[in-house]
Amino acid sequence: MQKVRVAVVGLGKMGLSHFAMVNAHPDVEAIACDGAGFMVDVLGKNIDTPIYKEYDQMLAQAELDAVVIATPSRLHAPMVKAALDKGLHVFCEKPFCLDWQDSQRLTEQAAEAGRVAQVGYHYRYVGAFQEMKRLVEAGAIGRITHVLAEAYGPVVLRPKRATWRTQKAEGGGCLYDYAAHPLNLLNWYFGAPAQVMGSHLGQVFSDGTDDEVFSTLRWDNGPTAQLSVNWSDESHRKMSTKISLIGTNGRLYADRQECQAYLRKPVEGLPEYTDGWTVKYTTELTGDRWFYLRGEEYSAQLDEFIQAVKAGQGAARENDFASAVQTDRTMAMIIENAETGVSVGEAPIVNAPSKPAKRGWFGRS
Repeated sequence: MQKVRVAVVGLGKMGLSHFAMVNAHPDVEAIACDGAGFMVDVLGKNIDTPIYKEYDQMLAQAELDAVVIATPSRLHAPMVKAALDKGLHVFCEKPFCLDWQDSQRLTEQAAEAGRVAQVGYHYRYVGAFQEMKRLVEAGAIGRITHVLAEAYGPVVLRPKRATWRTQKAEGGGCLYDYAAHPLNLLNWYFGAPAQVMGSHLGQVFSDGTDDEVFSTLRWDNGPTAQLSVNWSDESHRKMSTKISLIGTNGRLYADRQECQAYLRKPVEGLPEYTDGWTVKYTTELTGDRWFYLRGEEYSAQLDEFIQAVKAGQGAARENDFASAVQTDRTMAMIIENAETGVSVGEAPIVNAPSKPAKRGWFGRS
């Protein structure tokens, strides 16, 4: 059987992880691309995989089926478009685009071409969050009245620690880098919010971008959610994402490790959940994966992408471009609400980070 020819673009921390998994996949023939010459030189001396320095040159010369894009966020839109123009399937790291209108256009282009189009929201592949979705859809806790979505971690812990990630025009700040994760889970569970209000994009150590994000989101005929995110929190060793739901029949809580459910009374169709507390751990909710690096969810999302490319399917099961548009639109609503103080409805006025002058690129880290 012919292998899927995949290029991993951007060899920072995420790109190297993706490359290790893609390169080890039994159904893949991998190449790589990075704009930083030292990374290309170092890897070129230690692996046999072809490595390009220029993205356009790689697209023009290499025979490819798909690309995995793991570059700084400002480069996602033009790189995804160039790949789709070449007829390639695309896996793009999150956030999809810094302007949701770019996201929408690329989603339409991928759909028209029948390309597999996926965004790297890996929490959708964590067993505990998948179990929470199953319980929500089964009506386990009745009508959901309130949600708390949180993410904390130690990214910016001192002033003047400038990286592409902390530059708003490059990475979008804490909102696009950290808050995108719990927001994407809320979109997965409830769809796009009808209204965003009370948003605050605050600075703790950074100059020119947000380090903390707070907002209230409301769904028609659905819950109200509080969003609380801070990437200047050194009490957490690494990123910690949590979702808590309160309903008329109990409550649910999920993080990377477990899904906890408290039911006032059992629900038909869920015999494993009795009244009171039931805890399911991610380890028991997750099947064996073909490869393990950083977490089984990373392997799972890439394997789904590769299998969809092999099968010729035009959409991924969990995190396709269309689902990522919802998250990009939600973040645009939060920006507008924070800047104007006026609650924002479903059709946000885009106020994305300004587009910088063209310059060199490198892998996201």
